[in-house]
Amino acid sequence: MLLLVAGCGSGGDGDAGAGQGTTSGQALAAGVPAGFDPCKDIPKSVLDSEQLHRASSNNNADFDGAGGIKWRGCSWVMSDGYGVGITTTNLTVDQVRANTKLTVRDDYAISGRTALATSRADEKNPRSTCTLNVAMQGGSIEFSLDNPDSRRKTGQLDTCSLARGLAEKVVPLIPAGA
Repeated sequence: MLLLVAGCGSGGDGDAGAGQGTTSGQALAAGVPAGFDPCKDIPKSVLDSEQLHRASSNNNADFDGAGGIKWRGCSWVMSDGYGVGITTTNLTVDQVRANTKLTVRDDYAISGRTALATSRADEKNPRSTCTLNVAMQGGSIEFSLDNPDSRRKTGQLDTCSLARGLAEKVVPLIPAGA
C-alpha cells in the first residue's frame, strides 16, 4: 500500500513537479500539517462504516519524496473492495492542482475546506484510482484510493466518489485551524 500512497500521491514519482521544494510558486512546508494524525484520530466507527481494516500488521504509509515532499499516515483495505492510504502531506491543494502530471477529476469543498480529486494523466484506467486532497494548514490530507475493476464490492463504483464519501466522514474530525 505504500506504493499506492507514493504512486498515486500528488507527485506520483515523488516530485510533484517540484524538485526544488516549491511548486506553483509556493514554498513547501518543512513538515506535514499538525493537529490530525490519520493513524490515531480516525475513530474505529468511521473505519467500520466503510468496512476498512488494516492493510497489514504494519499499516504505516509514511513516505518521503523528492524535494522535501512528505506523507505521514496509514493504509487500510476493504476485503474484496478498495484500498486507501490516508496521509497528511506538506503539499497544498494549489500545489497539487499545478502538477501537470495530474488530471483534475473534481474540484469542490468538504466541510468548508477546498478539495481536489485527481488521477495521473498517464493512468491506463483512471476510473480505478483517485487521489483526493483536502486543504489543511501547511498542506493537505490525502486520500489515495486504489479500486481495481476486479473488486467484487466496489470495482464497479467510481473511485473518486468513494474517496469523497470517505473524506466526508473524516474531514469533519480535523480540528479547526489544523
